[in-house]
Amino acid sequence: MTSTTTETLHLPDVDLVYDVHGPVPTADGRPLLFMIGQPMQADGFTDLAAQFPDRTVVTYDPRGLGRSAVRRDGRHDQTPQNQAADLHALAAHLGQGRVDVFGSSGGAVAGLTWVSLHPRDVATLVAHEPPSTWALPNDAEEADRAFRGVREAYQDRGFGAGMAQFIALTMWPGEFTDAYFAQPPADPAMFGMPTEDDGNRDDMLLSERAVTVTRYEYDLDAIRSSGTRVVLGVGEETGDTITARTARAVADKLGADVAMFPSHHGGFVGGGPENPYAGKPVEFGVTLHEVLDAS
Repeated sequence: MTSTTTETLHLPDVDLVYDVHGPVPTADGRPLLFMIGQPMQADGFTDLAAQFPDRTVVTYDPRGLGRSAVRRDGRHDQTPQNQAADLHALAAHLGQGRVDVFGSSGGAVAGLTWVSLHPRDVATLVAHEPPSTWALPNDAEEADRAFRGVREAYQDRGFGAGMAQFIALTMWPGEFTDAYFAQPPADPAMFGMPTEDDGNRDDMLLSERAVTVTRYEYDLDAIRSSGTRVVLGVGEETGDTITARTARAVADKLGADVAMFPSHHGGFVGGGPENPYAGKPVEFGVTLHEVLDAS
């Protein structure tokens, strides 16, 4: 069985808590494999990390979240630049040279930003469905309007309303047309979401804090010239919904390969009471092995 150690990296603005699954230095000299999300934390990668007993996997809680919740910079926003700086510091602290990275959703945005700002850090980046709305060729403004509708529903009526609107957005196939905006507000009860407002407005996914992720334009030229192999990942079940379209749009702009992964946007997470939308972590891990080993 792979041994896991939990450590803390003390930085000026935050204490980053991270987990190392396996030995450092690695047993076979291969790069460390970072698995990163936003707002997903280390525990979201438990099922996927278990598919890599042959690699040393590093997971962590991003600043302001989970075990890294306490910040000393007086800020509450989540920027890809800050996350990239933290990851750069963590990789340097571990001292094993270039690393491989699997980044999911906001973590894919962070990974692309990391490569653009610190081009010597990453050997291979697999960026799975980054929600980079600005990259869409035809409906970037409409996508931003749709996400604004999520934030407004959350602000006006609370978590259930905001999450229901978010799910409706992520289920919409193709470009955001007048037909999308003509729909009535999403009903929380239809998606099993609470209908009562708990009064909180600090959710990382539904509040204004998410805007810095979806709208951040990482430097495409810097990524292309970094020497990092970049592969964009798309879930087979994601179809033509928003994060599949943004992933393909980023791949087009970078001239990067697109790899198809089993399941959906969270296809690497298993089932259970906390996650009724189970993915296929075993199959997902097989595909990720193949993509990484093709480098």
